Amino acid sequence: QVHLVESGGGVVQPGGSLTLSCAASGFTDFTFSDYAMNWYRQAPGRQREFVAAIGRAGDSTLYGDSVKGRFTISRDNSRNEMYLQMNSLKIEDTGVYYCTAVRGSGGSWGQGTQVTVSS
Repeated sequence: QVHLVESGGGVVQPGGSLTLSCAASGFTDFTFSDYAMNWYRQAPGRQREFVAAIGRAGDSTLYGDSVKGRFTISRDNSRNEMYLQMNSLKIEDTGVYYCTAVRGSGGSWGQGTQVTVSS
């Protein structure tokens, strides 16, 4: 079972920036580079929302419409880590951010990190 730990959340003013990290461990039959990785978020009272995805080699990315042009997803397979650079943050970006690791039909989720955008 892949173990994921998010970090880097916090409180930031509108227009500010944050970088989230996701550290992965617990690999047995496969390595970090065998997993596609994603970020999701969930705001209070709302459904979980797709934020961004990155392919196994890091050469393909996909973003949710609400974050396109503001967020950048990346990964470092040598460090078993994934990142989410968030710029021009808006109040509606507030929520708990989760990273996921996906391979085939299976996946793992982290425990989440809180991001609060507030003036």
